Amino acid sequence: MITGFYHIFNRGVEKREIFVDNSDRIRFVHDLYEFNDENPASEFSRIKKESKARQRVKLVKLLAFCLMPNHHHLLCEEEKSGRISLFMKKLHGGYARAFNEKHRRSGYLFQGRYKKVKIESDSHLLQEVCYIHANPLKLWRSNWKEDKLTSIEVEEAVQFLEGYRWSSHLDYLGKNNFPSVTEREFLTRIFDKYEGYKSFFVNWLKFFEKRR
Repeated sequence: MITGFYHIFNRGVEKREIFVDNSDRIRFVHDLYEFNDENPASEFSRIKKESKARQRVKLVKLLAFCLMPNHHHLLCEEEKSGRISLFMKKLHGGYARAFNEKHRRSGYLFQGRYKKVKIESDSHLLQEVCYIHANPLKLWRSNWKEDKLTSIEVEEAVQFLEGYRWSSHLDYLGKNNFPSVTEREFLTRIFDKYEGYKSFFVNWLKFFEKRR
C-alpha cells in the first residue's frame, strides 16, 4: 500500500482565469520548481544563476501537473507531514503576488484553501496521472467524457495532448518539456518508461470510447 501521495487542485476565485497568457503559465511552472524548496525563493530574474549555486531541499516530490485557464492540478508525494501545506502556501502566495502586480489587480486570486485527495492504491495513482494529464481535453471538446469518443477521436485526443505544453504529459512521453519540475522515476518504472506510459494512457482514454 502506497502512502503520502495526494492529488491537489485549486481554482481562481469566482472561477476567474489564473493564467491569462503564456508568460503567466511560464511563471507558474517556474514557481512549481522554485518554491519546492525549504530555502527562501529567489527572485524570478535570478533563478538561473542562483538555483545552480545553492543546495535545494525539496518540500515535496512533484510527480505530475497540469495548468488549465482557471485552475491547476498537482500530484505530490509528501514524505514529512506539513510539507505540502508549506509548499502550497509558498506557491499560491508567490504566484498571486506576481500575478496581481503584472495585471494591476489586488485581492485573493485563488478560491480559498487548496483541495487535497489522498491516493489510496497503486491503481488509483495511475488513474490520477491519466486524469490530470487528460484535463486539457476539455479545451478540445468540453463534453468529451459524457459524449464518448470514436476510435478516430481517441487518436485526435492523443494528438491534441501532444500539442499541449502546459502539463507534465510530454515529459512522461520522453519529450523534454519541463523535465526539471517533476520527478518521474517512480511512475516510469511502473509504466515501463515512455512507451509503457503512452500505451497505458491511450488504453485509459479508450475506456471512454463509444461502444457499438
